[in-house]
Amino acid sequence: MRKFITLEGIEGVGKTSNLHYIQGLLELSGHSCVVTREPGGTLLGEALRELLLSHSDDSMSADAELLMMFAARAEHLNKVIRPALENNQTVLCDRFTEATYAYQGGGRQLDVDKISKLEVWVQEDLRPDLTLILDAPVEVGRARAGRRSEPDRIEKEHDAFFQRVRKAYINLAERYPHRICLINASVELDAVQLQIHKKLLEYNILIG
Repeated sequence: MRKFITLEGIEGVGKTSNLHYIQGLLELSGHSCVVTREPGGTLLGEALRELLLSHSDDSMSADAELLMMFAARAEHLNKVIRPALENNQTVLCDRFTEATYAYQGGGRQLDVDKISKLEVWVQEDLRPDLTLILDAPVEVGRARAGRRSEPDRIEKEHDAFFQRVRKAYINLAERYPHRICLINASVELDAVQLQIHKKLLEYNILIG
């Protein structure tokens, strides 16, 4: 039993807490899980993550950012995601290509056709079986994230950037309802997790 599941959302919506919760549900249901993240997941991916998120180059161009995301993704697919799926394991990934459409397409306002062409080139026909987008108003997410740590290069963007990111995520869920769904993450954690549990059952990811 193998599935490819991704978790998405703006900063402060609770991805880390809920990633562990989802992993627990999957393992109880018999899945052998590989938990990973983007950008990252490999030596190259983690090195690119550091470059992308650190303040060493705050003037990085949007095109360079996009290409680095897909370079990390190509390595991630080759070294981690595809081998795990071929080994009948379930991959649970903290962000994937939907984040690129949201952050680089929505936030940076890059041409979505560029992203689509890179997606097809790097991924071919591989898409997640289910993407859960934890959704909350920008002010809620940013308030939570502000209590967590110093902002990285992307987290320090202004509210208008994150409004565009959130809108792009919502548009993706509306466009691909067969594999992408929104979770209301502005409520208490137990209510968020109840929604997640129901969606995993609805999409036949869990047994019983």
